[in-house]
Amino acid sequence: MTGLLITICLPIFSGGMYFYLAWKVHQIAKVRSIMFGEIRFQQLQFAFTLFGIYFLTRPLQNILGPYPMPLIVNCVRQLFLMAYVAPSILVAIFHWAPTPSGAPKSSKFAAYAVGSLMGIIFVLINTVIGSESKVIFSSYGLTLYDGVWQSTLPQLVMIHLICQLISPVGFLILASSYIKHRRYEYTLAHIYNQMPLKWKYLEASCYIFGLSFVLAGVGVAFGGYYTYLWSIYFIGSIASGFFALKSITIPPRKAPQDLQS
Repeated sequence: MTGLLITICLPIFSGGMYFYLAWKVHQIAKVRSIMFGEIRFQQLQFAFTLFGIYFLTRPLQNILGPYPMPLIVNCVRQLFLMAYVAPSILVAIFHWAPTPSGAPKSSKFAAYAVGSLMGIIFVLINTVIGSESKVIFSSYGLTLYDGVWQSTLPQLVMIHLICQLISPVGFLILASSYIKHRRYEYTLAHIYNQMPLKWKYLEASCYIFGLSFVLAGVGVAFGGYYTYLWSIYFIGSIASGFFALKSITIPPRKAPQDLQS
């Protein structure tokens, strides 16, 4: 039952959480986009939607059959995460907490370029170190499989994990650091006095997400049965989602009748 919970239930709950966040941003944008810019809400809604897709497709890695299906689905999902979702999150944060001159234009190209490179390296290594699958759950007529890495290639496994440390983890840490900087540099706090608090929750959300990925990766590198260790990542993503929800639902200033969502 543990395998069913980790590979099916937790990803579905995580995906549902981020689709709800995207819907919530859409609702809030109806009121606040006039004052704060429509593109800020569009970018954040888009990023949350991508994360929802990423998590909801996780069960496909386990229910479509034995090798090579877990490997194929994992490669597609991770390339999607590293080359598209993580850079989109960073770009969304640049728009959500912009500098007075606006979000840096070069950041978008750099984010997608680095993310794509890390994703391609990940997929190439994944096809080398992933050569079989194992049954992680079999009951009620349902059999779940997951991929197995070759333990004889530890150097490639480490490169594999370092790529993920850059994207998405590095992008999330960079996003949280950028939010922290903007929070301390915010010049309109006398008007929108709760914006620093909103950004503080969003900063915590990025840190939690990135840290959970690091902890799961360390567990994968040194643990024996890595499928179960990814529960750390799913639980961290859910916790991160709650902090993000808190961030987007706090109004930018106290008791604003014109900004209530």
